Amino acid sequence: MTEPAVIFVDDDPHIRQAMGQTLTLEDLPVACFADGASSLAAISRDYEGIVLCDYNMPGMDGLELLAKIRELDEAIPVIILTGQGDISTAVSAMQQGAYDFIEKPFDHDELIELLRHALEKRHLALENRRLRAQLRLLARPGPRILGDSPSMRKVMATIDPLLDISANILLHGETGSGKDAIARYIHENSPRSSHNFVAINCGAVPENLIESELFGHESGAFTGADKRRIGKIEYADKGTLFLDEVESMPMPLQIKLLRVLEERRVERLGSNQEIDVDVRVIAATKADLKKLSDEGTFRQDLFYRLNVVKVDIPPLRERKEDIPLLFHHFVLIAAARYDRESVPLDAGQAARLMQHSWPGNVRELRNLAERYVLLGPAALNESDPVAAGNVSGRQTLAEMMDGFERSAIISALNHCHGSIKDTMVQLGIARKTLYDKMKKHGLDKAEFKD
Repeated sequence: MTEPAVIFVDDDPHIRQAMGQTLTLEDLPVACFADGASSLAAISRDYEGIVLCDYNMPGMDGLELLAKIRELDEAIPVIILTGQGDISTAVSAMQQGAYDFIEKPFDHDELIELLRHALEKRHLALENRRLRAQLRLLARPGPRILGDSPSMRKVMATIDPLLDISANILLHGETGSGKDAIARYIHENSPRSSHNFVAINCGAVPENLIESELFGHESGAFTGADKRRIGKIEYADKGTLFLDEVESMPMPLQIKLLRVLEERRVERLGSNQEIDVDVRVIAATKADLKKLSDEGTFRQDLFYRLNVVKVDIPPLRERKEDIPLLFHHFVLIAAARYDRESVPLDAGQAARLMQHSWPGNVRELRNLAERYVLLGPAALNESDPVAAGNVSGRQTLAEMMDGFERSAIISALNHCHGSIKDTMVQLGIARKTLYDKMKKHGLDKAEFKD
């Protein structure tokens, strides 16, 4: 159900019916309530609309409702309907924080104009609030996770409650989907951020060396060990150990790792001394570890130790809404690295990016962004699936039109650096229309600030 733009409160059923019809005809979604107490259940700090209420109501009157709403959020505009000539009530309402008041009987056009202005003020207040939250997020050290698609919002909703605790996390996703970036984000935004983030790719280290890499060794522990070496686990003490491609870890080493996770102690090769370690483990895999453990190729007890919380990272083809934003971000990084100008995509180019299936995921997109900065738009015309418009699945006309509309708005917001006024001019649409379409497509102007 669409959230109402206006919550109207009046104890007279005939007035509620008339107001409901009036606002609906003016394309202002409305929810009507007979009393203040019931209306409060529909109002929260995140409510994006406004409140219009009568002053004279049994039980909770208009001023009392105003006070309750301001306790929830002072930025919600509340307009009070007052009896004709009741100036003292109007003055009192304004003093207590009402957005405005209007006398009965009221002029239709005057009321609609007042409601629209109040809605615009509410949207601006929420936009500023989101921008401040985004700025706080961007001020954090380390990598940032970009994307506002439903699948990425789900990922962040899973991750955020885990930042301040040390539970082990298992990241599952395809190659190039961003498992390393998410692991670093978790570490940098956790209380462990002042200590080491230690990463090892279990599939890239030869089997005869990985035990020494993880556990370290004493001088003379084996041929070639001419001096003591601190292992990755010990080096990550009080920090985070990131085990990428953990499914590649040899079975004997899985047993030793399990013991470390259970006892929080590590023993270097060639030593009899156990060393206490405080390590948070984030493991990453592109495989189904549960299936591997059922088949006996991955230890089941280790799987359950690593899988305290599992985070499924969506492939890029399942979060295509994020592609223009990610591409723009990578273009800015590449432009700064190579001292080149960053040229924004036009709507057609953005739409073509969103049609590609991206088998290499975010890594492939970043590589294309670098080529785009170095070679210009010609990079998009190479013998590349993007240029060929290889679509992984059929789309209806409505889906294609929605995708094009979203791409056009994203391209304009990128070009205008998030300026709503400039974006309105470039697209030739009204402010309200732009806000409505941004809300429809889940876009936040704060994401397009440089």
